[in-house]
Amino acid sequence: MMKNVKIIGAGLAGSEAALQLARRGIRVTLVEMRPQVPTAVHKTDACAELVCSNSLKSTKPESAAGMLKAELAALGSFLYQVALETQVAAGGALAVDRDLFGQGVTRLVQEQDLITLERREAVSAEEEARGFDALLLATGPLTSDALAESLRQLTGADHLAFYDAAAPIVMADSLDMERLFRQSRYEEGAGDYLNAPFSKDEYEAFIEELLSAERVIAKDFETKDLFQACQPIEEIARSGKDAPRFGPLKPVGLTDPRTGHRPWAALQLRAEDAHGGCYNLVGFQTNLTFPEQRRVFRMIPGLENAEFARYGVMHRNTFIEAPKLLDPTLRLQGADALCSAPVFVAGQLSGTEGYVEAIRSGLHAALGIAALLQGKEPVPVPVDMAFGALLDYATNPATVGYQPSHVNFGIMRPFEQRIRNKRDRYAAYAARGGQALQGYVDRLRQEGLLEEA
Repeated sequence: MMKNVKIIGAGLAGSEAALQLARRGIRVTLVEMRPQVPTAVHKTDACAELVCSNSLKSTKPESAAGMLKAELAALGSFLYQVALETQVAAGGALAVDRDLFGQGVTRLVQEQDLITLERREAVSAEEEARGFDALLLATGPLTSDALAESLRQLTGADHLAFYDAAAPIVMADSLDMERLFRQSRYEEGAGDYLNAPFSKDEYEAFIEELLSAERVIAKDFETKDLFQACQPIEEIARSGKDAPRFGPLKPVGLTDPRTGHRPWAALQLRAEDAHGGCYNLVGFQTNLTFPEQRRVFRMIPGLENAEFARYGVMHRNTFIEAPKLLDPTLRLQGADALCSAPVFVAGQLSGTEGYVEAIRSGLHAALGIAALLQGKEPVPVPVDMAFGALLDYATNPATVGYQPSHVNFGIMRPFEQRIRNKRDRYAAYAARGGQALQGYVDRLRQEGLLEEA
């Protein structure tokens, strides 16, 4: 008899999980509340809409993000393939045309006969689980209040919340190309990024106005409320006036062709679409009011007349305390007492952070659900794989002071003999992870959970 799985949330994790389960002959009901119930940041009703940056980070094999992409490729990720098909130039990073990406994922979901897409709000995990063989919650950081309350009752624990911020997007034809120059860091000649170079005086004047600008949320944020990887630019500046020059505005690896020297500081702008019609202010997540963004960000050299296609926004992110609540298959512990079906959690709601991480967690949850429904033991992810390290961190009960994390070499198992050279160490991580990935893929194929290549 065909198994039936309910997935709540058609974001990155939910869409990937739905497609993976359908590939394995499992019928999926995919529930998405947009457009019936909008959010503060989504603009479309597309599946897997990207609401912050359009970058899926580095493609370099010797990086943690690159290792994660290698895993997606080896495991047959649908969304990774769509990303490759809709990518835009971004140097060593994989960036996508966000509209084409969302449209591509939506098309795959709608064309799959085993997936039924329902447009409505899910308000109760317990009710949604009835009549299904498994329930996957993948509602992301903007989980509705009603479902969040249902999840709180289900887990018996309070949610954790932090604030996330999105950077502004400006129209390309409003930029002063006489002041900007095109270059990727450490590369000669034209690159994939536009760069706005600051002189020392321009930088100091900009920082002064940035610090005094009006913010949407008036109170000073406490450190615990802000996920460190998404710190608003004004909060970075608040920690020290030179802090942005060592962060989003770092000029290293750049040479201003007008002076022949490295600028005092530099903002990088990355194309948002394949045609280069608009650009994202890289690292400029912000909580400034819209009028203040227009006033202050137009102080950036080359952006004096910038037209904003989207202003930066800030919103609450919701996630569960994964180390206390999830097992390594992303199954929610203790939910069986209230729900008639096993409950899994994937994506940012599960307490991980990052686009590619969300895709990978949706794929991982699908493998766990498929194994469960087929009466098989789940194949554990080796800790030497990028996602294995993240999974170990996120679901280890010994993890203290838990905060969402991207994949990074800091959470990976160290080598017994320290490799001092950073480049050599990263290459060694990648080589070790590649070997672990091959063994993992072989195990999945032996168990019939992954198609033969």
